[in-house]
Amino acid sequence: MTYAPPSDLAIADILKAAKTFAVVGASNKLARPSYGVMRYLLANGYRLVPVNPGLAGQEIHGQPVVADLSSISNPIDVVDVFRNSDAALDIVRAAIREKDRLAIKAVWMQIGVINEQAANEAAAAGLAVVMDRCPKIEHARLVA
Repeated sequence: MTYAPPSDLAIADILKAAKTFAVVGASNKLARPSYGVMRYLLANGYRLVPVNPGLAGQEIHGQPVVADLSSISNPIDVVDVFRNSDAALDIVRAAIREKDRLAIKAVWMQIGVINEQAANEAAAAGLAVVMDRCPKIEHARLVA
């Protein structure tokens, strides 16, 4: 199975159906892209679970930070990967392991996060995959 980029309609469908994003690589630094993306998603009605082992127990935008996907107890729809391309495979594999327990439906790799193996494994596991795109940009373009 080879990753095929989703259509605009498929991306819009993911964003319209999603209620909760787990943001892996969430940062509490204003200058980091994840900080602004999380603020935008919250402002547009999404629930967020920031994931960052170094910040676990703290809050970002008032949302409690967890160490990893296995620390999440409530369902999430999208795992948003704000880590480098090399780290994406382990995150996607964790998402696949937690897919049924957390009702994960999609893996979203941010702009510049490109890992074909991760995308292929996610798709093979039945997850929708968006790669090298930003949900803030796509939401503003396709949904808002």
